[in-house]
Amino acid sequence: MAQTDAEKVIRVLLAEGYRLVRHGLRRILEEDARLTVVGEAGTGLDAIKQCNDLKPDVVVINLSMPGVRGLEATEEILKENPQVRVLILSMQSNRAYVRKAFDLGAKGYILGNAEAGDLTRAVIAVAEGEAYISPGISQIILDSLKAGTFKETSQDPYERLTRREKEVLQLIAEGNTGKEIARLLQLSESTVAVHRSRAMQALGLHRTAEVVLHAVKNDLIQSK
Repeated sequence: MAQTDAEKVIRVLLAEGYRLVRHGLRRILEEDARLTVVGEAGTGLDAIKQCNDLKPDVVVINLSMPGVRGLEATEEILKENPQVRVLILSMQSNRAYVRKAFDLGAKGYILGNAEAGDLTRAVIAVAEGEAYISPGISQIILDSLKAGTFKETSQDPYERLTRREKEVLQLIAEGNTGKEIARLLQLSESTVAVHRSRAMQALGLHRTAEVVLHAVKNDLIQSK
Protein backbone atom coordinates (compact mmCIF):
# COMPACT_ATOMS: atom_id res chain seq x y z
CA MET A 1 0.00 0.00 0.00
CA ALA A 2 1.38 3.43 -0.96
CA GLN A 3 2.35 5.84 1.78
CA THR A 4 0.16 8.88 2.38
CA ASP A 5 1.77 12.31 2.70
CA ALA A 6 1.32 12.10 6.47
CA GLU A 7 3.28 8.82 6.55
CA LYS A 8 6.06 9.91 4.21
CA VAL A 9 9.50 9.56 5.76
CA ILE A 10 11.80 12.58 5.39
CA ARG A 11 15.05 11.57 3.66
CA VAL A 12 18.11 13.35 5.09
CA LEU A 13 21.70 13.71 3.88
CA LEU A 14 24.21 14.54 6.62
CA ALA A 15 27.29 16.57 5.63
CA GLU A 16 29.76 16.96 8.48
CA GLY A 17 33.55 16.75 8.47
CA TYR A 18 33.89 14.71 11.66
CA ARG A 19 32.80 11.08 11.40
CA LEU A 20 31.93 10.71 15.08
CA VAL A 21 29.79 13.84 14.96
CA ARG A 22 28.01 12.53 11.85
CA HIS A 23 27.22 9.27 13.60
CA GLY A 24 25.91 11.15 16.64
CA LEU A 25 23.70 13.33 14.46
CA ARG A 26 22.43 10.24 12.66
CA ARG A 27 21.41 8.58 15.92
CA ILE A 28 19.57 11.72 17.03
CA LEU A 29 17.62 12.04 13.78
CA GLU A 30 16.77 8.38 13.39
CA GLU A 31 15.24 8.25 16.85
CA ASP A 32 12.28 9.94 15.16
CA ALA A 33 10.36 7.55 12.91
CA ARG A 34 9.57 10.42 10.55
CA LEU A 35 13.23 10.76 9.57
CA THR A 36 15.77 8.53 7.85
CA VAL A 37 19.38 9.32 6.99
CA VAL A 38 20.04 8.18 3.42
CA GLY A 39 23.67 9.28 3.20
CA GLU A 40 26.66 10.80 4.99
CA ALA A 41 29.24 13.13 3.44
CA GLY A 42 32.59 14.05 4.95
CA THR A 43 33.52 16.82 2.49
CA GLY A 44 31.74 19.60 0.66
CA LEU A 45 32.37 17.99 -2.73
CA ASP A 46 31.03 14.67 -1.49
CA ALA A 47 27.90 16.43 -0.21
CA ILE A 48 27.29 17.92 -3.67
CA LYS A 49 27.80 14.54 -5.38
CA GLN A 50 25.65 12.57 -2.94
CA CYS A 51 22.87 15.13 -3.15
CA ASN A 52 22.83 14.76 -6.93
CA ASP A 53 22.76 10.97 -6.62
CA LEU A 54 20.39 10.50 -3.67
CA LYS A 55 17.98 13.43 -4.10
CA PRO A 56 17.26 13.78 -0.36
CA ASP A 57 14.49 15.96 1.02
CA VAL A 58 16.81 17.77 3.43
CA VAL A 59 20.57 18.32 3.55
CA VAL A 60 22.04 19.11 6.97
CA ILE A 61 25.46 20.63 6.28
CA ASN A 62 28.12 22.07 8.56
CA LEU A 63 29.30 25.56 7.69
CA SER A 64 32.91 24.40 8.04
CA MET A 65 33.56 21.52 5.63
CA PRO A 66 36.85 20.23 4.21
CA GLY A 67 37.57 21.41 0.67
CA VAL A 68 34.41 23.15 -0.52
CA ARG A 69 32.98 24.88 2.54
CA GLY A 70 29.38 24.68 3.64
CA LEU A 71 28.11 27.88 2.03
CA GLU A 72 29.80 27.13 -1.28
CA ALA A 73 28.47 23.57 -1.23
CA THR A 74 24.98 24.90 -0.45
CA GLU A 75 25.12 27.15 -3.48
CA GLU A 76 26.16 24.27 -5.75
CA ILE A 77 23.59 21.88 -4.27
CA LEU A 78 20.72 24.29 -4.83
CA LYS A 79 21.79 25.08 -8.38
CA GLU A 80 21.41 21.42 -9.30
CA ASN A 81 18.64 20.50 -6.85
CA PRO A 82 16.44 23.54 -6.16
CA GLN A 83 13.81 21.32 -4.54
CA VAL A 84 16.18 20.26 -1.75
CA ARG A 85 15.86 22.02 1.62
CA VAL A 86 19.22 22.94 3.19
CA LEU A 87 19.70 23.28 6.94
CA ILE A 88 23.00 24.88 7.99
CA LEU A 89 24.64 23.54 11.15
CA SER A 90 27.34 25.74 12.67
CA MET A 91 28.91 27.14 15.79
CA GLN A 92 28.92 30.53 14.04
CA SER A 93 26.18 32.96 15.08
CA ASN A 94 27.74 35.79 13.08
CA ARG A 95 24.89 37.53 11.26
CA ALA A 96 27.02 37.82 8.11
CA TYR A 97 27.09 34.03 7.77
CA VAL A 98 23.41 33.71 8.66
CA ARG A 99 22.36 36.25 6.04
CA LYS A 100 24.65 34.72 3.42
CA ALA A 101 23.18 31.27 4.08
CA PHE A 102 19.62 32.48 3.55
CA ASP A 103 20.62 34.59 0.56
CA LEU A 104 21.98 31.41 -1.06
CA GLY A 105 18.70 29.61 -0.46
CA ALA A 106 19.17 27.72 2.82
CA LYS A 107 15.91 27.22 4.70
CA GLY A 108 17.31 26.86 8.19
CA TYR A 109 20.30 27.70 10.41
CA ILE A 110 20.89 25.86 13.67
CA LEU A 111 23.74 26.28 16.14
CA GLY A 112 25.90 23.31 17.05
CA ASN A 113 25.18 23.77 20.75
CA ALA A 114 21.43 23.30 20.26
CA GLU A 115 19.52 20.56 22.06
CA ALA A 116 19.09 17.23 20.27
CA GLY A 117 15.36 17.79 19.96
CA ASP A 118 15.97 21.14 18.28
CA LEU A 119 17.81 19.44 15.42
CA THR A 120 14.91 17.08 14.80
CA ARG A 121 12.43 19.94 14.91
CA ALA A 122 14.59 21.99 12.54
CA VAL A 123 14.81 19.19 9.95
CA ILE A 124 11.06 18.56 10.06
CA ALA A 125 10.31 22.29 9.83
CA VAL A 126 12.43 22.90 6.72
CA ALA A 127 11.15 19.68 5.13
CA GLU A 128 7.64 21.05 5.52
CA GLY A 129 8.57 24.31 3.83
CA GLU A 130 9.08 26.42 6.92
CA ALA A 131 12.16 28.43 7.87
CA TYR A 132 14.09 27.60 11.03
CA ILE A 133 16.59 29.73 12.95
CA SER A 134 18.07 28.91 16.36
CA PRO A 135 16.57 31.17 19.05
CA GLY A 136 19.94 32.73 19.85
CA ILE A 137 20.45 33.74 16.24
CA SER A 138 16.90 35.06 15.99
CA GLN A 139 17.61 37.56 18.74
CA ILE A 140 20.86 38.68 17.08
CA ILE A 141 19.04 39.29 13.80
CA LEU A 142 16.17 41.12 15.48
CA ASP A 143 18.61 43.36 17.35
CA SER A 144 20.48 44.06 14.11
CA LEU A 145 17.29 44.86 12.20
CA LYS A 146 16.22 47.26 14.94
CA ALA A 147 19.61 48.95 14.75
CA GLY A 148 19.51 48.98 10.93
CA THR A 149 22.84 47.13 10.73
CA PHE A 150 21.86 43.65 9.51
CA LYS A 151 22.31 44.32 5.81
CA GLU A 152 25.37 46.53 6.07
CA THR A 153 27.37 44.16 8.26
CA SER A 154 26.60 41.17 6.08
CA GLN A 155 29.41 42.09 3.70
CA ASP A 156 32.00 39.75 5.19
CA PRO A 157 35.42 40.41 3.58
CA TYR A 158 36.11 36.66 3.62
CA GLU A 159 33.18 36.03 1.29
CA ARG A 160 34.69 38.40 -1.27
CA LEU A 161 37.80 36.25 -1.61
CA THR A 162 38.12 33.90 -4.57
CA ARG A 163 37.82 30.17 -3.91
CA ARG A 164 41.57 29.75 -4.47
CA GLU A 165 42.38 32.55 -2.03
CA LYS A 166 40.17 30.86 0.55
CA GLU A 167 41.91 27.53 -0.02
CA VAL A 168 45.34 29.12 0.41
CA LEU A 169 44.21 30.95 3.55
CA GLN A 170 42.88 27.75 5.11
CA LEU A 171 46.04 25.81 4.29
CA ILE A 172 48.18 28.56 5.83
CA ALA A 173 46.04 28.45 8.98
CA GLU A 174 46.52 24.67 9.12
CA GLY A 175 50.29 25.14 9.26
CA ASN A 176 51.34 24.39 5.68
CA THR A 177 54.33 26.13 4.12
CA GLY A 178 54.20 27.87 0.75
CA LYS A 179 55.91 24.91 -0.85
CA GLU A 180 53.44 22.44 0.68
CA ILE A 181 50.48 24.54 -0.43
CA ALA A 182 51.87 24.71 -3.96
CA ARG A 183 52.11 20.91 -4.02
CA LEU A 184 48.64 20.36 -2.55
CA LEU A 185 46.94 22.78 -4.95
CA GLN A 186 49.23 21.98 -7.90
CA LEU A 187 50.30 25.60 -8.27
CA SER A 188 53.67 27.33 -8.47
CA GLU A 189 55.04 28.81 -5.25
CA SER A 190 54.90 32.29 -6.79
CA THR A 191 51.19 31.87 -7.58
CA VAL A 192 50.55 30.74 -4.00
CA ALA A 193 52.41 33.84 -2.78
CA VAL A 194 50.15 36.07 -4.88
CA HIS A 195 46.98 34.42 -3.53
CA ARG A 196 48.34 34.66 0.01
CA SER A 197 49.15 38.35 -0.36
CA ARG A 198 45.74 39.22 -1.83
CA ALA A 199 43.83 37.24 0.80
CA MET A 200 45.75 38.72 3.72
CA GLN A 201 45.46 42.24 2.34
CA ALA A 202 41.69 41.86 1.86
CA LEU A 203 41.30 40.72 5.47
CA GLY A 204 43.74 43.23 6.94
CA LEU A 205 46.12 40.50 8.14
CA HIS A 206 49.90 40.85 8.21
CA ARG A 207 51.39 37.77 9.86
CA THR A 208 50.76 34.03 9.80
CA ALA A 209 49.77 34.14 13.47
CA GLU A 210 46.99 36.58 12.57
CA VAL A 211 45.79 34.22 9.84
CA VAL A 212 45.53 31.37 12.36
CA LEU A 213 43.71 33.58 14.88
CA HIS A 214 41.28 34.78 12.20
CA ALA A 215 40.64 31.18 11.11
CA VAL A 216 39.91 30.00 14.66
CA LYS A 217 37.61 32.93 15.42
CA ASN A 218 35.66 32.46 12.19
CA ASP A 219 35.51 28.66 12.06
CA LEU A 220 37.59 28.50 8.86
CA ILE A 221 40.02 25.71 9.71
CA GLN A 222 38.93 22.57 7.90
CA SER A 223 37.65 19.52 9.76
CA LYS A 224 39.83 16.40 9.64
